[in-house]
Amino acid sequence: MSATPGLPAFIEGYGPVVPWTNTPVTPKVRRPVRAPVQPRRAPSLRMALERADLRDGAVLSFHHHLRNGDALMVQTLLLCAQMGVRDLTIAASSIFPCHAPLVALIERGIITRMTTSYLSGPVADAVRAGHLAYPAVLQTHGGRAAAIEDGRLDIDLAVIAAPAVDGAGNITGATGRAACGPLGYAMVDAAHARHVIAVTDGPDTHLPRICIPASRIDQITRIKTLGDPAQIASGTTAKPPTAAGQKIADMTARVITEAFRQDPEFSFQTGAGAISLATAKALAPMMHEAKMRGRFACGGITAPLVEMQRAGLFQELRDVQAFDLSAVRSYATDRHHIGISASDYAHPARPDAVAHHLGCVVLGAAEIDQDFNINVTTTSDGRIIGGSGGHSDVAQGARLTIVTTQTHARGGPKLVPHVVHRTTPGSYIDIVVTEAGATIQSDRWRRLDKALGQAGVPVVPAATLFPQRTDTVREPSQKKTVAVSEHRDGRVIDVVHAG
Repeated sequence: MSATPGLPAFIEGYGPVVPWTNTPVTPKVRRPVRAPVQPRRAPSLRMALERADLRDGAVLSFHHHLRNGDALMVQTLLLCAQMGVRDLTIAASSIFPCHAPLVALIERGIITRMTTSYLSGPVADAVRAGHLAYPAVLQTHGGRAAAIEDGRLDIDLAVIAAPAVDGAGNITGATGRAACGPLGYAMVDAAHARHVIAVTDGPDTHLPRICIPASRIDQITRIKTLGDPAQIASGTTAKPPTAAGQKIADMTARVITEAFRQDPEFSFQTGAGAISLATAKALAPMMHEAKMRGRFACGGITAPLVEMQRAGLFQELRDVQAFDLSAVRSYATDRHHIGISASDYAHPARPDAVAHHLGCVVLGAAEIDQDFNINVTTTSDGRIIGGSGGHSDVAQGARLTIVTTQTHARGGPKLVPHVVHRTTPGSYIDIVVTEAGATIQSDRWRRLDKALGQAGVPVVPAATLFPQRTDTVREPSQKKTVAVSEHRDGRVIDVVHAG
């Protein structure tokens, strides 16, 4: 019997699964990057696709640095449909509501498989409804990078949105009409895909910094528009906190200050949720008051982190993805704002990955259960609304992992006996902060009890925070498995069923 409730031993189209256990899988050896090439210029995207010799069953990858403003993925796949190519696997780092036109391609069998780290909007609904021929695979950001590097995710063609290109064929996201910041996810794809097409929407120009060198690009072509960079700050990154959320953010900032007040090596990351972002704003004046100075802030960089680095609170920013236009502008001009790849950020088998050197990370949750397992993949009724992204990567890697959430939302309670879908294991979570106060799970942070009380942050026992404990076991579902959630090292941690 699998250790993951409801997980079959074999999933059609996915093969034998590696179920979740407490024993990590053995890391695979990283394969070398592909040989250097000299990029060619293609007169159109269609011509570039034809030159790439696309065949039925090919694996195409895309990055999501333009987030809900991306237009390139849809344009590319509509051209593939016109060319008569079918049975495609889409290996996109994330999929957003703007990718809704892909639903028709799924229903026609143009797209039959999908791997991604985040899935929302109409495509997510189509997957949940069972329209995709094979179960979608939901990976972490670090897990996706590892799968590309060791060959488990073997990409035939990487199509990379390149906001700016120079005469030599180097590309960047630092400048251009659709400037989006560092191309951290695309860096891994460019290093290992069999063929790479860089697509831009502007003329050749001088680059203030290079994200991907020309030697890793086979073709360069131009289209009218890559998308709308104003939509980079979208979804959870665009929502202000509620009054309760701001209270949680203020308490969380106080927890961080008390935990790292005497730590000169302090480093910090927030998630993309409204409370997480508000925590960064609340933390800045507390760091000033406590005379705290950190080594780096990392992750999806936002305006509050940019302001903290400029104020001298952090020596540098380590950035795999910009979450707003302030971060995009900072990356273009500040040498202390450093772009990193998804592998540099969170590869599970790399001791030097940034995720493994984090002092503190603040994350959100759709649900938390009595064992502190976190769901950020589905709603309470099983609808797909996201995925791990970097959630599990940094939750495991950071010294202090804090999850912030209100106890209730419009959809009902967020503290539940058992999460509908386990995204991140509860063993990675140290402290949960709600409007009621801080609940400390990890013994290594029990020392904060007294300091938090003196700082005005109530310490709430888990027994009073969660609903009455139940030992009910989730029965295996008889419904079709429509998505498989991988942990960062390739083990399957849970599945999503049709609904």
